[in-house]
Amino acid sequence: MRNAFSPLSLTLLATAALLAVAPVHATNFPVTDAQRGTAERVAQAGVPLEALAPDAPDSYTVKSGDTLWAISTLFLKSPWRWPELWGMNKEQIANPHLIYPGQTLFLIKKDGRATLQMARPAGADSDAQGRLSPRVRASNLADNPVAAIPQHLIEPFLNEAIVLDEDELAQAPRIVAAQEGRVMVSQGENGYVRGIKQAYDHYRVFRTAKPLMNPGTREVLGYESVYLGSAELTRQGEPAREGRAEVPATITVRQMRQEIGVGDRLAPVPPRSFSRYIPHAPEKAIEGRIVSVYGDAITAGQNQIVALNKGQQDGLERGHVLALWRAGKPVTDRTSGRPEAIQLPDEQHGVLFVFQTFKRVSYALIISVKDPVSPGDRFSQP
Repeated sequence: MRNAFSPLSLTLLATAALLAVAPVHATNFPVTDAQRGTAERVAQAGVPLEALAPDAPDSYTVKSGDTLWAISTLFLKSPWRWPELWGMNKEQIANPHLIYPGQTLFLIKKDGRATLQMARPAGADSDAQGRLSPRVRASNLADNPVAAIPQHLIEPFLNEAIVLDEDELAQAPRIVAAQEGRVMVSQGENGYVRGIKQAYDHYRVFRTAKPLMNPGTREVLGYESVYLGSAELTRQGEPAREGRAEVPATITVRQMRQEIGVGDRLAPVPPRSFSRYIPHAPEKAIEGRIVSVYGDAITAGQNQIVALNKGQQDGLERGHVLALWRAGKPVTDRTSGRPEAIQLPDEQHGVLFVFQTFKRVSYALIISVKDPVSPGDRFSQP
């Protein structure tokens, strides 16, 4: 049996983990290699001083419970520009260092631009403002690195979210029998499964819930499934042989969220990536719509999860920050000689943080919002 978990690399995530790539305000035209190279060189020079938050501190000591997003708002008007403040290139954004509670970050201003670093700058002790915090010994650092966004809001979802396309759904292994002829499988009991083509140690058990429909076109983007629990593969099946019928694989249910029974299906447990992503803006222009509110609510607010009609094939990735837009309403202008129908402009009213992506669908946490968010609402690069 092959384990679906991949080893964690402790070198991933980092100071940069707070970072947010310089928002390359892409147009509808393709970005050339030369343009991309120029943008990266500018980004690595830091941010203009006017991009800093009004009360950006000269230094900040990271505390337990901090998130990269929260820290970035201390320093920047646009938190998704964090990688630019750190002078990161695209490769460093994808493979950042770790940042821990107890470490001190220093804001360096030079030649009209600002950068952030973890080493005290030369001559810092004689700084005119005299507000630099002392460095902290490495032995005082916490064991857990700072996450991009509050992990407790998304951790259950990372393990439980299952979105499959039609082919994947049709080929998913299925429970075909339970012990003693029953139709339900309880925690600690065995179930019997057909359709396992590649064996993994651990599986999520799910039941198909609903198709995710693209607003406007009504095209099915994928199938969002209901998480029922987890199971362990305890015995591999055997194919049919001459004179002997197929023997299904055996699973043991280890954890239950809902009832599990015959007809329910399996998906491998995905590798755990924790918070290996940092806030950054999409490199090119992107626009889409909210597909649904997770959990079947009609509207969503801050710290709730929404499904988006863009995914990996559209260039969305973990850590992307997106702007939420409120559609302008049609109104009648009655101030002129005769009433005229006009359309008010769309207005930005919230921010999304993408934390999970599938082929054609992504999930995002609503970081901030002014009005309730509904399916069909528009999002774009910030």
